[in-house]
Amino acid sequence: MIVNGMSESLQEDVMLHDLIASRGLDPSRVVAELNREIVPGEDFPKTRLQEGDRLELLQFVGGG
Repeated sequence: MIVNGMSESLQEDVMLHDLIASRGLDPSRVVAELNREIVPGEDFPKTRLQEGDRLELLQFVGGG
């Protein structure tokens, strides 16, 4: 799978929420685009990732 433009191996049965958490990101502050579709935050726990997927993760950061 491709995550933010980088190729990565994927373990079986990885849910989007778990991948986000494994990166130390707060799912409530992340926007996920999976295969060119925005995934609503409430769907992160039930969105299964598969080989060949393209994922973009964007995190909101506060500050000025």
